[in-house]
Amino acid sequence: MRLRTLAGRARELGPRTVAAAGLTALLVAGVATAAALDATRVAVSLLALLLALVLAGVLLLNRRLLALRGDRRELRDLRVVLDATQRRVVSAVERQRLAADDRHRELTDALARVQRIADRGLRTVQHTVPREVEATVQLFQGFTPRAPMPSSGDYALNPTDLLELLFLVRSRRPELVLELGSGTSTIWLGYVLEQTGGRLISLDHEPEYANRTRAALAAHGLTGVAEVRDAPLAPVEVGERTFSWYDPAVLEDLDGVDFLLVDGPPAAVGPDSRYPALPVVGPRLADRATIVFDDANRPDEQAAIEGWLASDPALGREGELLGRHAVLTYARTKKTPPPQGDRRGRSQEPAVQA
Repeated sequence: MRLRTLAGRARELGPRTVAAAGLTALLVAGVATAAALDATRVAVSLLALLLALVLAGVLLLNRRLLALRGDRRELRDLRVVLDATQRRVVSAVERQRLAADDRHRELTDALARVQRIADRGLRTVQHTVPREVEATVQLFQGFTPRAPMPSSGDYALNPTDLLELLFLVRSRRPELVLELGSGTSTIWLGYVLEQTGGRLISLDHEPEYANRTRAALAAHGLTGVAEVRDAPLAPVEVGERTFSWYDPAVLEDLDGVDFLLVDGPPAAVGPDSRYPALPVVGPRLADRATIVFDDANRPDEQAAIEGWLASDPALGREGELLGRHAVLTYARTKKTPPPQGDRRGRSQEPAVQA
């Protein structure tokens, strides 16, 4: 039983260890035998071999211990690296989770805003479309066009604004209408003035659009009532400011304008692009005139109107009816004489120069 146990343990030690142990046992036995036989030299030689073998074993054992210690150090370093990597991975996953939560909230908020805008847009369309359809029907009840009518909307006056504008012209029956900016409204105004006996002068700084409007007037047979003039933009001084506005020279022959429609120049020309209308045209207005200011819902137009009202006591504001117009009344009295202007459309109060 003991022999089997020893044999099992020997197999666990490995062949090199068993060989070294066997060699050591032989050397010990040799030393003992030589000493017993009084063979001193042999005993010393065998003892030296035994010591060398022991020293080699010690060195080998030390090497293995050092290797094992190095392996442990590597394992420790590897564990440190793994721990740091795990912490970074966990931190990155947490950041991604928080970022995903933020993006989810942002997306949810954006969708909610889009939904609110869509709801408002739908309500606006549901309210606006029937109103514009009704206004279109009322527009065509007044006369039968002699040619296809240009479409309204977009940059042109929409049906609601046109309906209010034509109502004012029909009810006030002006003799001379000055329109700043030609287009769809020019044709409609031409038909109404044909009925009321008035005349229309329309200015446009874009030759292409002016030619289109002239062609439409010719197609509808309204050239005897309405005229489109090319009015290139020019520097116009009003007070201490310079604006890009219609060249006042095109207004030299006009006097007694009793209806002014301010629908140009467009905002793309520059800030407060429509402000010079009253300072330049004011000397050419009749003693009583109506001024319709389109796009009065925009900040520049609102500022222009407020500036006019503050600087000219002859000007008063009426209540709007349907559209986005501002309707103003000009009533010149003895206390408010018109500014003195020369033939080039310049005025002294306020100073207007082109």
